[in-house]
Amino acid sequence: MNGYGGKILRIDLSSGHVRTEPVPEELARKFLGGRGFAAKLLYDELDPATEPFSPANMVVFAPGPLSGVFLPGSGKVTLASKSPATGGYGDSNMGGHMASELKYAGYDAVVITGAAAKPGYILIDDDRVEVRDAAKYWGRGAIESERMLLDDLGEDFRVATIGPAGEKLVRFACVSHDFGRQAGRTGIGAVLGSKKVKAIAVRGSKTIPLADPKGVLAKGREMFEACFSKPGFKEWTPYGTAGVTDWVNEVGAFPTRNFQTSFFDGHKEINGQRLKEKILITDKGCFGCPIPCGKYSRTKGFAGSGREKETIYVEGPEYETIALLGGNCGIRDIEDVAYLNHVCDELGLDTISGGNVAAFAIECYERGIIGRDKVGRELRFGDTGSVAYLLEQTARREGIGDVLADGVKAAAAKLGGGSERFAIHVKGLEVSGYEPRWAPAMMLSYMTADIGAHHNRSWAITHDVATGRDTLEGKVDKVIELQHTRPLFDLLGVCRLQWVEIGFDLRYYEEIFPLVTGWKYTWKDLLMASERVWNLTRAFNIKHIEGFGRSYDYPPARFSEEPVPDGPAKGKYIPREKLDSLLDEYYAKRGWSKDGRPTEAGLMRLGLDGVADDLARLGRL
Repeated sequence: MNGYGGKILRIDLSSGHVRTEPVPEELARKFLGGRGFAAKLLYDELDPATEPFSPANMVVFAPGPLSGVFLPGSGKVTLASKSPATGGYGDSNMGGHMASELKYAGYDAVVITGAAAKPGYILIDDDRVEVRDAAKYWGRGAIESERMLLDDLGEDFRVATIGPAGEKLVRFACVSHDFGRQAGRTGIGAVLGSKKVKAIAVRGSKTIPLADPKGVLAKGREMFEACFSKPGFKEWTPYGTAGVTDWVNEVGAFPTRNFQTSFFDGHKEINGQRLKEKILITDKGCFGCPIPCGKYSRTKGFAGSGREKETIYVEGPEYETIALLGGNCGIRDIEDVAYLNHVCDELGLDTISGGNVAAFAIECYERGIIGRDKVGRELRFGDTGSVAYLLEQTARREGIGDVLADGVKAAAAKLGGGSERFAIHVKGLEVSGYEPRWAPAMMLSYMTADIGAHHNRSWAITHDVATGRDTLEGKVDKVIELQHTRPLFDLLGVCRLQWVEIGFDLRYYEEIFPLVTGWKYTWKDLLMASERVWNLTRAFNIKHIEGFGRSYDYPPARFSEEPVPDGPAKGKYIPREKLDSLLDEYYAKRGWSKDGRPTEAGLMRLGLDGVADDLARLGRL
């Protein structure tokens, strides 16, 4: 098939068996690739009784049909598994060069099952696949391990690693690649850790078959030129995602002190401008990137067991890290945020969940729910040492960190004392960097995201600001529109930032897709595939989580019961009755039941007849 490597690689770590199989054309036509392949493979092959850390759980690496092709931002790969953070469907998207390398090695999906008896790493060198001993890398930091593996294997490999957090099964451990690109969300790093997989190293030398090579070259060139000519191109590149910090704060949506409020008076010291002035070395982009959002920086901090501060290099911090390790923890210096970014990167912790967990622990300490005897030291918002200490404890499951390592939902259940009210999550996944108490579309985006509270499924905060934040009208329609458009990029294997940040025209994807694959899909056809996957991942959660439905879509009590205390959003919150109104309308427009379950008719409309039969057999339609 044009646009595809053509093979699915399966690695069973328990038996050591490795095999390949051709990609079925029906799979490609209905689910496109990337997250579509991952979701379909997980739904079809994973038994609902499988626990996230069971050897039977799967980890899927899946690039898309546009990954590795000459066009802007074509370097995205999806990593997916049954999530240890939520117990449901989990995935995370990663840039860098892994997606293109997998395609050049001939693979559209790598499926990892079983568990090794001892630490190992997977080497994929075109058709040669081996599981090698990783004893020398086990226990090392994620960034350090990548450097060591490249030194050992050669710079022409692409390497993804886990850190100590993944090895210790921290439920929000991430996967790191390219010295600072992360598949951060849903705990994929912990699943690899449970399988004793320290790293995956890939080298490919094959070509991607194209339906119209000359047409792809011409259209790809046109797409790059269109990016460079956009008015926002020069404004975006100097700061990357850090450039939105001031705007988010000014509209009253900046997470501050564990989401207690939504305005941070220290934001000017941790914004894109300060990053550029104080710590930036150079820009850093992923495969095919014309608008590099990565900011390679230097800061000062403690490395390893050293007691003297030294120069540390880190990619970042990007906006989400600034929001959650910065404002949400009360940190007022971009150098300190960059240092905490480095700590998370080496430990292999998602900076979004990491910042949430640290802030949650500090608030628990301030409220007397946990004391110094349990924590081992004083904790304060605004104290970099407090945050770094909590991150280290969590990654190594030491002391209070053993409680925090399971995420804020589970930690609150253990700690009690009313801490459930300020455990900021949906479905067990910590909320990312937009405070939604004066943003109903953004709130609904968090509530209904399939993996839990994550902004990348439907970044609706700009719609809230543009159309009025005190009205619910039109919010549901926009959220559904975004939940089809934004995830489509993950199916195709390309970056969405060209569209989001500089207004790149979506028509280009409709034009490039048939040139790559030979399939005359319209934009409507592509969106239908995205809607199909959205319903499939919802069905996965219903199949795998007993009682899954409406109750799982509510946000924490803080968002629906506590008015924002200060700043531009002072006095704002979205009460339960308005949340119910949003959910009622959302479910109706999705064609789901009042409890948020897809219907037989809706599933069949999307060509998911087998899923409808499956859920009916389980009594969960």
